[in-house]
This record gives sequence, C-alpha cells and structure tokens, in this order.
Amino acid sequence: MFAATLLATTICIGMPAIAPAQSQRNLVAPQLLIAKGAETPVRVQSMALTTEVNGGLARTTIELVFHNPNARRLEGELQFPLQPGQQVSGFALDIDGRMRAAVPVEKAKGQQVFEAIERRGVDPGLLEQTAGNQFKLRVYPIPANGERRVRISIDQSLQRDGDGWRLQMPLGFARDVGAFGLRVIARGQGDAPRVVDGFGDIAFRRDGDGYSTRIDGHSTAVRNGLTLRFDAAKSAQAFVQERDGQRYFHAEVPLAGASTPRTMPKVIGLLWDSSASARKRDIDGEFAVLDRYFAAVGNGEVRLTRLRDVAEPLRTFAIKGGDWSALRKELRATVYDGASALADWQPQADVREYLLVSDGFSNYGVAHEMPQLSAHQRMYALDSAGADSDATRLAAWADARGGRLVNWHAAGGIAEAATQLLQEGPRLVSIDGLGADGLAAATRYPQSGYLRIAGRLNLPAAVVTLRVSVQGHEQSIAVSVAADAPESSQVAALWASYAIDALAAEPELHRAQIRRLGNQFGLVSAETSLIVLENIDDYVRYDIAPPAELRDDVGRLVAVRDADRVSARRAQIDKVVDEFAEKTTWWEMKWPKDAPKSKEESRTTDGFGARGMGAPAAAMAAPSNEQPPPPPSPAMAPRQQSADLSRVDVAGSRVRRAVDTEASKSLTSISSGDDTNANISIAMQAWKPDSPFARRLREARADQVYAVYLDERTDHADSSAFYLDVADILFERGQRDLALRVLSNLAEMNLENRQVLRVLGYRLMQAKADAFAVPVFEHASRLAEEEPQSWRDLGLAYAAAGREQDAIDSLYKVVTGTWDSRFPSVELIALGELNSIAARARKPLDTHAIDRRLLRNLPLDLRVVLSWDSDNTDIDLWVTDPNGEKTYYSSPHSYQGGWLSHDCTGGYGPEEFILRTAKPGKYKVEANFFGERQQLVTGATTLQLHLFTGYGTPKQKDQSVTMRLKDTNETILVGEFEVE
Repeated sequence: MFAATLLATTICIGMPAIAPAQSQRNLVAPQLLIAKGAETPVRVQSMALTTEVNGGLARTTIELVFHNPNARRLEGELQFPLQPGQQVSGFALDIDGRMRAAVPVEKAKGQQVFEAIERRGVDPGLLEQTAGNQFKLRVYPIPANGERRVRISIDQSLQRDGDGWRLQMPLGFARDVGAFGLRVIARGQGDAPRVVDGFGDIAFRRDGDGYSTRIDGHSTAVRNGLTLRFDAAKSAQAFVQERDGQRYFHAEVPLAGASTPRTMPKVIGLLWDSSASARKRDIDGEFAVLDRYFAAVGNGEVRLTRLRDVAEPLRTFAIKGGDWSALRKELRATVYDGASALADWQPQADVREYLLVSDGFSNYGVAHEMPQLSAHQRMYALDSAGADSDATRLAAWADARGGRLVNWHAAGGIAEAATQLLQEGPRLVSIDGLGADGLAAATRYPQSGYLRIAGRLNLPAAVVTLRVSVQGHEQSIAVSVAADAPESSQVAALWASYAIDALAAEPELHRAQIRRLGNQFGLVSAETSLIVLENIDDYVRYDIAPPAELRDDVGRLVAVRDADRVSARRAQIDKVVDEFAEKTTWWEMKWPKDAPKSKEESRTTDGFGARGMGAPAAAMAAPSNEQPPPPPSPAMAPRQQSADLSRVDVAGSRVRRAVDTEASKSLTSISSGDDTNANISIAMQAWKPDSPFARRLREARADQVYAVYLDERTDHADSSAFYLDVADILFERGQRDLALRVLSNLAEMNLENRQVLRVLGYRLMQAKADAFAVPVFEHASRLAEEEPQSWRDLGLAYAAAGREQDAIDSLYKVVTGTWDSRFPSVELIALGELNSIAARARKPLDTHAIDRRLLRNLPLDLRVVLSWDSDNTDIDLWVTDPNGEKTYYSSPHSYQGGWLSHDCTGGYGPEEFILRTAKPGKYKVEANFFGERQQLVTGATTLQLHLFTGYGTPKQKDQSVTMRLKDTNETILVGEFEVE
C-alpha cells in the first residue's frame, strides 16, 4: 500500500500490495516534505497509521507531524503516486491546534485560492491530483522552529491471498520518526490480524471492534515493513452506507472460472506511444509480452502507427510463424520525443484488434476523443510504466472498446500480463438491478477472483443481477443486498470513484460530471481538489462550501456577500466604461507631429503627463513635476549583434535584402500600412541564444541538428528553455516538423504548469500552428481561471484559428472580470483586441451580450504588446520615437501622442504601447528586466512581444518574437517600426 521508494522530492505512497517486503529494506530514509530554500530539511517528528478493513476493502489514515528546524516559515510540498484501485478520500490540516477537515473545490479554483491566500501569509492547505494517479499536497506555512500536522486518508482494495486478504504496509519511510503508532480495525473478524512477513513479534490486543498495537519508530520492525493477513468470506459480501439521505452499497462477488486461449487476430493495429514520457516505460518488458503475443498469433499482419505530437504514417509488417523480428527492430529504433497526442489516429475497418502501448498521458493535439471502434473490433492497452502512468484512463479506453488493461510493474509480472492478454477469462458483461440503480463496477474483470460492484439502494432489499461470461458461455449471478447490511464508511466514496473511473475514458466530454461527483463525495480527481482554509471569511470570499462545524457562521456571511456581488460587477463594468471613454478621448485628439521644443514640453503636451491610462481626467490634466529620465546606464544598454536586415515591401510582394550597417542588427521585417500611412514596416530582432548547446547546434549540418539535440537532451531534459532554443534553431534550418515536435515537449514536462503551457502556446502561434495552440491555451485556462491572461491568450488563439465569435466571448470575460491588482490595464487592452477582432471578422459577430458603451473600434498606426511567463516579475516596455523621446513607465505619454498602459510590476503583463497616427521615422522597441520575486520557470523570463501596424484595419499586419531575459537591469532590443 504505502511504499518508501522515491526520489528526493517524492514520497511514493502507492505500491503494489503484493510486492515482497524485502523490496522495502535497506532504503535511505527519504525526505517526505520538500520545502524550497530550507537550510535544514523539514523532518517527520511523529507518525500514526490507522487502517480499517471491511471485507476486501481498506482505508488507511496517515497522520504526520512535520517539524521545521529553520528560523523562518516555509511552504511544504509532498508529491506521491497511487496505484490503480487506490483513492484519496480525506485530508485535514491543523488550524489553531485543531484538525480542520478539507472540503472539495474545483481544481482551478483550488490553485487560485491557495496562491492568493499564501500571498497574504494566511494558512491554506491543498491536496490535488496532477496527472494520472499522481498527487500533490501543498501546506503553508510550516512555522519557524514549529510543527504542522497533516492527515491523509486513502482507500484501496486488498489483494487475495489464498482464502484470505493480504494488506501490505511498507514502513521504510518512517524509519527515523520520533514516535510511531499503528492501529488496525478489522470489522467482523473474530481473530486478530496475522503477521505474514518481516515485521517481528507484534502483539495485537482487542480494542473495541478492532485490534491495535503501538511500536517504537526506531525499531527494526519498522524498517522491514509490515504485511498482514485477514480472513475472507467465501460468499458474496455487501456493505452499506447512508450519505445525504441516500443508501449506497458495495458488494464483492466471487467469480471463478478457468481462462481459455482466445482466438487471435490476423490483422493487428499497433499504436506505439513514442512521446518523450514513454522513456519511463519498461520497453524490454513490453517486448517480452509481445514475444508471447506474436507467438500465439502465428501468421498475421501488423500495422504500426507511432503516436507523439502528431501520428507518423502507418507502416505494415508481416508476422510469419510468430517471427516479428523486423517489427521488433523498427520499434527498437524508436526515438522517444515530443508530446502525447494519443487520439491522433483513425481505425481501419479490416483491423480486428488494436494494441495501445502507452503510459496513458494524452496531453496534446487537436483530437480530444479516442476513436471509437466497430462492434467486431477491440482494443487492449499495455502499461508498463507503473506509477508514471494514467492507468485509470487506459483501463477506461480499453474497457469501452471490448478489451482490457494489461499492466505490470516488474519482470515478475510479465507472465501474468501475457496470460491476461492471450486468454479469455471470466468477465462481467452487464449489470441490472431490482431495487437499485446507478450500478457501477470497479472493472469488468475479477480482481483476485472477485468482482467489485457498487450502486444506490431505493428499496429495503435489492437484487442485483450480474451477467458474466465464463469460458465463452454467459450466465447470471444474483446478488441480494439488504439495506441493513454491515456499515462501512468507504462505500459512498467507492461508488463515486467507480463512476469517475468510467468517465475517465473521455474526460473532456464529462468534465462537469466528474467535478460534480468529486465535489459531492469529497474526492480528489482530475477536476476536484481538497482545500483547508484558516479564515472563515475566505470560505465566503472564494465561494467554497465550509466544513460542517463552520456552516452556520459562513451562511450568515454569504447573505451579505451576495448582495455586494451584484453591485461589484456593475461597478467593474462602469470602471471599464470610464477608462474606455478616456482612451477614446485620447484617440480623437490631434497630436503634434513636429519636433518638441524641449523635453519638458514633450512630457506635458495636452495635459496627459506621466500617468497611466485610466487615470481620472482631472488628474490627467495636471502638469507633471517629474524630471526628465536619465539616460540608461551602460549595464542597461541594448545588446549589439551583427547580422542581416531583411524587409518585405508593403507596397508589393517583392522582397529585398540589405545590410543595415548602422544598426548592425539581425531583423526580419513585415511591412503594412493603413489609410494614413501607406508604408510602415516592422523589423524584429532575431533571438540568438548563446548557450554552449545552442552554439553546437548552429555549427552542425542541417541534417545533424536533430541528432545533436538528442545527444544533448539528457543533460537538459528538465529545461524548457532548452526545447525553446532547439526548436528555434530547427525553424531557422527549415525543419518545421521536427521543430514543432521538439517544442511540444513542453507539454510533457510539467502537466500542471500554466506558465510553461503559455510559453508553448505563444511559440505555437508564432509558428502559425494555431490549431495546436488552441487546446494548449484551453488547458491553461482550466488551470488558472482566476488569471485574466488565461482568457486573453485563449481569445487571441481563437481569433488566429478563425474562431472570431469564441475569441470575443473569451476576451469579454477579461473585460468584465474582477482581477487581482497585479494585472492593471488588462481589461482595456483586451477590450481593444475584442473590438479589432469584431471589426475585421469575416462575418458579423453576435455582440448582444457586450455593453454597447464598449463597442467601438479604434484603429492604430502602431501597437506594441509585451507579456511574459513569470509571475511576480516586472518587465518594462520602452518605445523611442523619431523625436528621440522614450515612452516608458515614468513617462507613459509622448509629445506626438504615444500612450503606454499602466506599469505591470507583479504579474505577467501585458503592457501596451499605442499610437494612432505615426510620425515618419524610426521607432525603437526595447524590453527591460526590472526585477522578479520568484524562481523562474524557464531558467529565465520568457518574453512574448507583438508589433502591429494598421491595427484594427483590414491592412493589419503583425510580427512576433519570443526571447528571454536572465538578469535584472538587462535590456534587449526587440525591433523597430519604420514609417515612411
């Protein structure tokens, strides 16, 4: 059940229950809770385990006390995987010396609330599912020189051991705890649990309806682990639980029967996951299983499709007398790289059986749903990745397509895996109920000789009929379930988990239903997390249902909040209306296009002064007393590089190349114009990373670049900057498909990191791969609904993909939302984008839901937008016009009418420079890294810059670039406008 095998940052809670206790010996004591920046590691001061066993079910509750020996408060993070059949069912955190139970919350909201409360220095705790069966617990704060108590409950199904049940409790991770307690409750058992392996002499005593013992945490017994054996009933056994007025049941039904060899197909579709994450699979073990599979096939044909960011073309291989050596050689040569688009294939009618060999992580591509098969086809899923897989989704995919999941976690499981693949054993065909509904099964195949089913009772006594297939013949099994059957606290949650597992085959289609079940039953799932809040006001502020003991107090506060919420939304719209009116006034003004007589004049013309957009009109009219900005210091000067200047003439399609010896910059230009200025060009600064691996890649021949990347990858596998730089070089060399594959690795790196996903989406849009960018931004928006960038990025991606209606709907969420103060001006920037998209749409859009006061397009000669990937970071946008006047945060309005949005000092941007009518000459665009207050996700801050001409007109053109800044006070030239 609980394992000690882990890396320095991970506690591995889930391990096969039948693994030998010997595997837990001689392990180095792990660091359970990781606290970044801790001078001395946080340690486990005490631990207590309580296990309740009901038939073949067990709930284990672990209570850990962590001690922080450091002189400052820390955030702790605990990451752990669970095995199939294990489910987190509870979480609690100490608040003011008392344990407070967590409550369910939508996953995206949970992340938002945790981070918002953490910034205020208040106590939150969050337990969430990251990907597959991986979980993460975040606790803040662990006080300086203090303790924090955490309690986690996990449900699981036991493994069969002869005529009994086996429960393994590896305890190697508890080796150095100061105190250790263990209590076992075995309901309905007359005899005490029996120690099976390696624990030493332990005496269990009667304790109410169970048995308990307490041992010293430093004993040899703890290091060796614990395996217990319990008696098992020989007939069907049912348990019930009442929850929220509904009676749920769970039954274990023996299903015996010999397995028989199944008829093997002659045409097989092999779907081989070749993504980067597949490197964690047991490839040799997979080949060993396929050896036996093709031996049973004899003669046949295999159609191979490699799946990664996009599916590779199908290849056909002949199998003769079980010889699959040609196919084996081809698979052995597979390069595992790129993201996982596991649904990117189409079934062929003459293929009888599909084998999907994968870890189950599908994180990329435009296809969300796994293809359906016809009635005569089936799919088997092979999983060798253990805890590094989404076994639940793989099982659901296979089960819905007539096959099953075949998985193993060590060489010793290969023979059993081959048996499951080659033989037809007993299986559940259908379930019907009289007096029961909502029927669900853990799996269609018996586990340890038992089928596990659950449902809801609507009569005092129900009969559930199982239609099963045994050795190719169908038969019925009737199971009687009485409402007064023995009680178990696990039943309702198990029913909900079975239902969620069935929906996991297509989570995109069933997200709301998965979320409802998780919320109702307090389960951690792909859509729900568990959260603990310290302040009662926060349950109200973030609209989170409180634990039972706080419901009355929270209910009184909710009534007041609801009355305030309506007026707050009205006030937000009115605020944007006022700011938009000020912007419109600026846009309608006639700005001078001569040279200013003095710097002071350039800063006070027409009363706009050095203020950000959205300031009150009276304040904007006040004269500025600020002094002219000093010239930048040498440390802040732009970096100089020598290269070509390439331009595209706006007046026609001809291309000309020249060398700009004065600027000595590597720039790529796209020219455009509007009715006022017929010739405006954009010249972008090419990004040239100077890392050793980048230099090596540039020095390689074009046909060697990808091979060099693979050679370097092991040393940089966890660096998103590495994949960005390699992709850029491949784009430069004209190898677009490989560049997109390398870029897609960002989707594999950290499945829940919205910042990395945004960088990926930006770069895909820059590469005009808009169809792939849309699902990336859709995922990011689900992870961070509370950040306006999520909806703005998604809206712009929709527009680029030709989905204008979806684009303005998403952008209007930004306009009307109430956002953190770290995101100034984002509403007005998004509103300008909304109006531009609506004005240039291919057909009229539905704008009835948009406040009419906000619908007006304001075309521009020049527009620059800067955004970045790192939260709590300050990047500044600088634009220097032909007058030599620099518009930046201290001087946001120029003499000729340039306007810079509010300075964004703590978020991701955006910052925007706009100019309605541009004076002829050159405009220099720069970005300055002012400072940051967090660890950067790419080893540096990744900037996304867009330069537009003719913005909001049919002639709109743009050019974008992605680049990075590492050091504060670093300034980089982004590009230039040239107005003729």
